[in-house]
Amino acid sequence: MMQVAIDIAALFIIAGLVLTTVRLIRGPTLPDRVVALDLLTMLLVAFLTLFALATGVNAYLDAAVVLALVAFLATVAFARFIDRSPQSKEDATK
Repeated sequence: MMQVAIDIAALFIIAGLVLTTVRLIRGPTLPDRVVALDLLTMLLVAFLTLFALATGVNAYLDAAVVLALVAFLATVAFARFIDRSPQSKEDATK
């Protein structure tokens, strides 16, 4: 029964990865792509966690934690970049 639940969860995560990749490619704006990239990494974290549950190898959990931390720092860096861009200054004055 547990294996069936893991398989169904993996299918949903893979579907989310595909849809998020489409949003990452299509955009249309940079903030949309940043959010899509953040969601993509969180789905990968979920997949690594699910894989650790399925295989019983705890090293995948360590990789998931590291990936989540790096994704958080990357999102903060992208947010600062977007905030300092000339386009965001023009949007703020409107």
